[in-house]
Amino acid sequence: MGIMIMGILVAYLLGSISSAIVVSYLLRLPDPRATGSGNPGATNVLRAGSKVGAALTLIGDVAKGWLPVFIVMQLGDFPGWMIGLIGLAAFLGHLYPLYFGFKGGKGVATALGVILAISPLTALLVIATWLLVAVTLRYSSLAALVAALAAPVYLAFVYPDPWLVTALSVMTIFLYARHYANIQRLLQGTEPRIGQKKPAPDNAG
Repeated sequence: MGIMIMGILVAYLLGSISSAIVVSYLLRLPDPRATGSGNPGATNVLRAGSKVGAALTLIGDVAKGWLPVFIVMQLGDFPGWMIGLIGLAAFLGHLYPLYFGFKGGKGVATALGVILAISPLTALLVIATWLLVAVTLRYSSLAALVAALAAPVYLAFVYPDPWLVTALSVMTIFLYARHYANIQRLLQGTEPRIGQKKPAPDNAG
């Protein structure tokens, strides 16, 4: 029980580190919370004009979801519910970061990191789904929504642990809630496409 509580706490604290804010500060870029969509994520850092910053942000967000889950899976044969809780803790840390007033990003990359630690094949399928939608329709938010919906389905076939599938399904629900404004704009036809320079407030990132 002590290991579980410590693992959940460490995962949450790690998830609370905002890669977008840290990278933007180090590279002297605008604060992602005060520019573009206002979302501290890789897409918004890219809108600030830095491909390097966006790449570093993406890597950081994926890593903080991957690392705690990977470590606990290497330490022993822990049950799926424990691994799922640690993954959720890292994910929720990104959404509600302790260090930044509990106002974080939308969690797409961090969720991907959790999936990558559990099942690399599932992560590849999710990435392929995102790329297919993003390249064909040019909507980052729609690509994220489709990939998030597909993720627990993929995992159910590739790594059919009911606890992990449930944990990933919970992440999908949070992802859809965080993308509510994007969903509204998609339905209204006002959601900006990838590469558009002037996004609406709270756009996906």
